[in-house]
Parts: sequence; C-alpha cells; structure tokens
Amino acid sequence: MSEITINELEAAINFWRSRSPSSGDELSLCKEASALSKPYALMIVQRRTTLPSDGLEPGARAAWEAYVREKSGGNGQA
Repeated sequence: MSEITINELEAAINFWRSRSPSSGDELSLCKEASALSKPYALMIVQRRTTLPSDGLEPGARAAWEAYVREKSGGNGQA
C-alpha cells in the first residue's frame, strides 16, 4: 500500500484538467478529474496530507493509476 500526498493528488487532477479541459455551459470536469476531486476534497476537509492508494474508489483508482503510468512514460512507476 502506498500513500498519495495531497500535492500528488492535486497534480493528478491538474494533469487530467489540462488533457481534457472542462466542458459545457456548466464547465464539468472530465471523468478522471471528477473522480479524483472527491478524495481531494475529503483530504482538505479532514486536514489530511496523505491518503492510502488502496482507499480510493474504483474510478479514482483507475484515474490515479493512469496518471502514474502517463507521468512515468508508461512503465507504471511513480
């Protein structure tokens, strides 16, 4: 089990926002950024600085893992 810092989670959200900017009149986030925004908000409210990666819901975990793969050039290392 690895820990995700709030800064890493924010970077992942910004990564997905830059790849797929908000759309529509309501400026909805893409599904990946949206999935990661819930644990990010909870971390802020709970004043946590880290989150166990296995604590992510399936959609957020998929977005996180895809971000890590993209960031590392596709080899899955953070």
